[in-house]
Amino acid sequence: MNAVDHTAQAAPSTSSCCASGEVLDDDVARDLARVFKAMGDPTRVKLMSMIVGSGTGEMCVCDLTGPVGLSQPTVSHHMKLLVEAGLVAREQRGRWAYYRPTTGVLAEAVKAIIS
Repeated sequence: MNAVDHTAQAAPSTSSCCASGEVLDDDVARDLARVFKAMGDPTRVKLMSMIVGSGTGEMCVCDLTGPVGLSQPTVSHHMKLLVEAGLVAREQRGRWAYYRPTTGVLAEAVKAIIS
């Protein structure tokens, strides 16, 4: 005698249990990652905070080294990453580089993720 299974089997579902969000374009994701990676280092966060909070709206690299306790070449490397991410603009004046924050890059990156 063969046993017969009389239990109902549910049809496989074609919909997901959760609504999925939009997938970012590869180029957009790469640009956003560059911004967030630049802000992923505590030293760069300190540098960015100092520049944004400066009374003149810009700072010379010579004034950034002391507060973070790093050499000028190391600070320049960190600043290069912030420039490449579009978070600060660099202007060379003689032998010194001056940095000022760019408007809205960080805010736009956050907005792109949460909206």
